[in-house]
Amino acid sequence: MPDILLIKTSSLGDVVHNLPVVSDIRARLPRARIDWVVEEAYRDIVGMHPGVRRAIPVALRRWRGNPFKGAHWRELGQFRRALSGVRYDCVIDTQGLIKSALLARAAYGTRHGYAGASAREPLAAKFYDVTHVVPRDLHAVVRNRRLAARALGYALPAALDYGIAVPSGVGPIESRPYCVLLHATSRADKLWPEPAWGRLGGELARQGYVSILPWGDAAERARSERIARALPNALVPPALGILAVAGLLAGAQAVIGVDTGLTHLAAALGRPVVALYCGTHSGLTGVYADRGARVRNLGGTEAVPEVAEVLTALHQVTGEGLA
Repeated sequence: MPDILLIKTSSLGDVVHNLPVVSDIRARLPRARIDWVVEEAYRDIVGMHPGVRRAIPVALRRWRGNPFKGAHWRELGQFRRALSGVRYDCVIDTQGLIKSALLARAAYGTRHGYAGASAREPLAAKFYDVTHVVPRDLHAVVRNRRLAARALGYALPAALDYGIAVPSGVGPIESRPYCVLLHATSRADKLWPEPAWGRLGGELARQGYVSILPWGDAAERARSERIARALPNALVPPALGILAVAGLLAGAQAVIGVDTGLTHLAAALGRPVVALYCGTHSGLTGVYADRGARVRNLGGTEAVPEVAEVLTALHQVTGEGLA
């Protein structure tokens, strides 16, 4: 019964892209015991996969903010103790960064990672016991899956399975049919214009759907409220934790979102998704699902999607009157 440790700490989209690795391992090695090192903010997402025994949290982002704080050193000690109790048969770092490679070094076991030419930070390869060449021009989901398959020596399953489900008792906050509009993202060049959200929400309202606009900080809340004021049927929810947001996404008729981790999470939960790319390209890190899945990526670095394109894509992914 092998003990396996996965290292993929952040960001949310990257964590979601690594979920199929757990499903692959469980399909090929059903008795494997899988632990996963992840940033504390995304621990609940990892915990949604029944194939994960332990989600081991780290707080690198907080620790960097004040490296001399005593509480941070105590938390680091707790992390090391969480790893020290297991000698892993295989440690797999699918992140390919120096910080993630150093986390892998804290574990006991044979450490696998990307070769220098394949890693996002080539120096990370120096910290692994075994390295693997995986082309960098593949989608992130495919790269993660291939690295794990080579580290553990199994043939890659044909089917793609994110393997997660919202825990019982975590439900949507709205009983009427609704769509979730994910307008918030980390960079201004990834934003879709607010007037476009207004036109889209207006058409959704005409067809009888509530538009729900979640947010994460004060600026995002203000944008949600501006968009909602222009719509006849919209809801700005209170601040939601990650599990509550997952429940919201899981109950949606459809999710329309910019390049942000929650858009990837919606696809992993099996919802119809239209992803809008304005300042980035979808080729290597776009919303990714199996053949026949209800997902569309629109736009690119110089091609901001039009509202009409989005409505057409919504009709394609839902098979309903959203067009």
